[in-house]
Amino acid sequence: MSELSITTTQNVNINFNTASVGERMLAYVIDLLVIIAYYVLIYYVLVELVGLGDLIPNDPWSERAVHGLISLPVLFYALWQEALMEGQTIGKRIMKIKVIKIDGYQAGFGDYLIRWILRIVEVTPPFSFIGLISMIVNNKNQRLGDMAAGTAVITLKNSININHTILKEVRDNYVPVYPLVIKLSDNDVRIIKETYEASVKNADFVMIDKLQDKIEKVTGIKSVSQNAMAFVDTVLHDYNYYTRNM
Repeated sequence: MSELSITTTQNVNINFNTASVGERMLAYVIDLLVIIAYYVLIYYVLVELVGLGDLIPNDPWSERAVHGLISLPVLFYALWQEALMEGQTIGKRIMKIKVIKIDGYQAGFGDYLIRWILRIVEVTPPFSFIGLISMIVNNKNQRLGDMAAGTAVITLKNSININHTILKEVRDNYVPVYPLVIKLSDNDVRIIKETYEASVKNADFVMIDKLQDKIEKVTGIKSVSQNAMAFVDTVLHDYNYYTRNM
């Protein structure tokens, strides 16, 4: 297991533990079992209960069309699951691992699409060894799809280390960005800090975005960063800067 370090615009390091090769392989096996279960269930329902086999014209093209239609959810399995479940599939959720951007942003559909396209040539048998070798030799346990999309798979099982708390002294040469943070109380900042750390631990970028919106509404601050993580980091730094001598 290796460590993925994200440095925000305020030079705050947020460290994640990357998912091990073993964890990713187990997630893949679980997803494979889900796919097999899908095929067993769908064919049982359609053939045994509905009698679809008797309704399909007895020609190769019709059979291929039906099989192709049934296989669509499987073909796009990783893509639609990661897009809907914010970087997770059923296997990844069970293994408590998740896809994130290595720059601290939440991965988007385009990132999942790139990973899915390259998945075809590095994960799908008989080419699975390509992705495996890539993860083994890469210090972030990335496969080729991760490298192309700028993503990594992290584990949510272990606590992360955020090298910044409200009580930590800021640098002597630190330049604050948001003077309006003084509108917050100590209790407000404590709640912000606890919520933020819990959200980062679980890679819950939606909650971090909501936290940014709430801070902006309460203080009147207008964010100068498009990255919610960087914004909250800056707010915590600034609050510490303005209140350290109070």
